[in-house]
Amino acid sequence: MFQRILIANRGEIACRIIDTARRLGVDTVAVFSDADADSRHVALADRAVRIGPSPAAESYLNAWAILDAARTTGAQAIHPGYGFLSENPDFSDAVTQAGLAFIGPSAAAIRAMGIKDAAKALMERAGVPVVPGYHGEDQSPERLAAEAGRIGYPVLIKAVAGGGGKGMRRVDDPVRFPEALAAARREAQNAFGNDAVLIEKYVATPRHIEVQVFGDGTRAVHLFERDCSLQRRHQKVIEEAPAPGMPDDMRQAMGSAAVRAAEAIGYSGAGTVEFIVDASDGLRADRFWFMEMNTRLQVEHSVTEAITGLDLVEWQLRVAAGEPLPLQQEDLTIRGHAVEARLYAEDVSAGFLPATGRLSRLRFPEGVRIETGVREGDAITPWYDPMIAKLIAHGPTRGAALDRLARALAGTQVAGCTTNLAFLSALLAQPDFRAGRLDTGLIERDLPTLTQAASPPPEATAFAALAAADPDAGPLAGFHFWTPLTHRVALRRGDEAVTAQVTILADRATVTLDDHTLEATRRGDRWQVGASDFDLLAEPDRITVFAGPLGTHVFAIPDPLDRETAAAGADVTLSPMPGLVRALFVAPGQEVRRGDTLAVVEAMKMEHALTASRDGIVAEVLAGEGAQVEAGAPLIRLEPADG
Repeated sequence: MFQRILIANRGEIACRIIDTARRLGVDTVAVFSDADADSRHVALADRAVRIGPSPAAESYLNAWAILDAARTTGAQAIHPGYGFLSENPDFSDAVTQAGLAFIGPSAAAIRAMGIKDAAKALMERAGVPVVPGYHGEDQSPERLAAEAGRIGYPVLIKAVAGGGGKGMRRVDDPVRFPEALAAARREAQNAFGNDAVLIEKYVATPRHIEVQVFGDGTRAVHLFERDCSLQRRHQKVIEEAPAPGMPDDMRQAMGSAAVRAAEAIGYSGAGTVEFIVDASDGLRADRFWFMEMNTRLQVEHSVTEAITGLDLVEWQLRVAAGEPLPLQQEDLTIRGHAVEARLYAEDVSAGFLPATGRLSRLRFPEGVRIETGVREGDAITPWYDPMIAKLIAHGPTRGAALDRLARALAGTQVAGCTTNLAFLSALLAQPDFRAGRLDTGLIERDLPTLTQAASPPPEATAFAALAAADPDAGPLAGFHFWTPLTHRVALRRGDEAVTAQVTILADRATVTLDDHTLEATRRGDRWQVGASDFDLLAEPDRITVFAGPLGTHVFAIPDPLDRETAAAGADVTLSPMPGLVRALFVAPGQEVRRGDTLAVVEAMKMEHALTASRDGIVAEVLAGEGAQVEAGAPLIRLEPADG
């Protein structure tokens, strides 16, 4: 076993690797950018080395800085985590050429699976079923359009060097093929430096089921499957293991195919073979096809660990150190069911745009596994993936695991930035998902219901009004007025104005809303409204009420200048999220029409087009191409066309 390893990653995966290394008695070296100088993974590691400024291209993607950090700290091996350099064969080569062990597959194996068209041809030769499609070298638009017609619409355009849904477009109509192809190529070039694509048949009722494999360079085993069908924009939201409704013969067939895939490339370490499954007639052993292989540990590996009782990071370290696979295939069994939810800082109401902010409250309940790279007080910055945590629940049955995860989400408290917490709770309660009737289109089909903002119960609003009217309840708990104090409280919830009349007399109060009057009693330094005893966090600009299963509700304390500011900014196009100004399509003096594209902002390598809200003349362009901007940053100001 290694004595010291360097972790070439950040966030929750670095913290996850540190946990296992510490249990095994292995020293850890963290690397960090300027944005992560005070991060959790830096605090947990035995030592830490700065590798560059905040942009990932100048830090976590700087292979030479990472190798230098490994040499100067005496690390014997480098664990790449997932993302960044984890699937970069040149980095794997550089690590081994530096005399260090790469805790992952060989560069040859990464290359074999890194280009989708070549990987599919290889899988066909290995006897692994492959989706019908075109993976050829002729990348002319005419040839690609012809192949799409031959395959039959709908089709998928996919970046050959891609992953995570980047450079991917579904096309239902040949008329829209040229436009979709151009967009996919542009996104692929920006994300991967390679605009080549392949064309695949689109499966109408698809499920995304993947198989965890582990190899020692010669032989491999599989650790069963995970269902990752709950996705939005090809990004996974909730994962579970095993797959609901999986028959034994199909599990055996998929597992065997995944092992053949791994052994065909001499795979060593942890990997995931991803399959697309046609679920239109239930799960059948003849209805799955290879999509791609991720040559790294995956975000969702935790659910596999939960149902097998294994530590996959420990397996990685042992195999990379030259030890044999810890178990044979016949030794591996499934124990119960596990479900994982990804908690993100994102604005669901604004189309799931990434959000930023400082975590003024971050608390999780007992009873579930939490993997996180942040702590209360940490900032979610625009530089990296906005994941806050993964919550993993395990139970004897799928229903028990889902119930446990739902309770955990209800007991999670996050304040300081917008999250997808309510969306996750709604998704867990969605009837088709609860029944195991899922496919990759489920979220999109039910999106209006899943993203509908729940109105706060009157008790939650009363709590917020009491906090605004009685902000010093704690310090003044022993001081009582003997005449009623009446306050008119004005708050905002989103775009909605909230008003309340609060009357306080000693340890009792009444809160009158539009059509409700509620009685409250003070218990020490806390108010109780009726039978409700919610927790809350009061900050200078907002009050967050944590109402358990009834949701988390944020009430803003209005700024008197808000109306004036809004009026002044009515003609200004703002960046809806933190990101990079990828392109500008207008210049001062240019006339635009309502709906014209003004700019493209990129976040997490996904492009978001900003359009004109009305006709007008461009008065000012307030940010240049290539600028990194915060959410709400002014980009373009319009003025009326008549001057």
